[in-house]
Amino acid sequence: MKEDIIREIPLIKGVTAAFVKNVLTVKGPKGEVSREFVHPRVQIMVDAEKIVVSSLKGTKREKTQVGSFESHIVNILQGVQEPHLYKMKICSGHFPMTVTTAGQELIVKNFLGEAVPRKVTFAKGVDVKVTGADIVIISCDRELAGQTAGKFEQLCRITNRDRRIFQDGIYITLKAHKNTA
Repeated sequence: MKEDIIREIPLIKGVTAAFVKNVLTVKGPKGEVSREFVHPRVQIMVDAEKIVVSSLKGTKREKTQVGSFESHIVNILQGVQEPHLYKMKICSGHFPMTVTTAGQELIVKNFLGEAVPRKVTFAKGVDVKVTGADIVIISCDRELAGQTAGKFEQLCRITNRDRRIFQDGIYITLKAHKNTA
């Protein structure tokens, strides 16, 4: 059954938004996030105090797409007001690992006694701080922060060993707006 689907997302004071050529740009006190939203039957309109996501005569698929767009926009609005935070823990039981950052790159030395350091690059717009056995990832864009945390976790993935014994690695302990510990 086709119906008109309209979702309104209010803009908070100090946050501005613009939608030009399928790209939504939101500016706030803590930063700026841009994201492309493309769907032939879903429209996004921005005015002074709200963002409207709608689909006229939309089907079930358009309804789910409108809900997805709404969730992404809410995450963007949260990020420009208070950046998204991920915390990770460095666990090394067999060999002492050294984790450092150099520019836009995370370097893990002596992982399981390996001679060659493991490296991964992360996106611009993401701040990574390594203090002792903790890594803190901060970004206005929730997806960039999550992708960066996932890259760090996959960097130290162990294969062909017993996971109950070899628990070395870097693990997510706190996700943005969720507690996993």
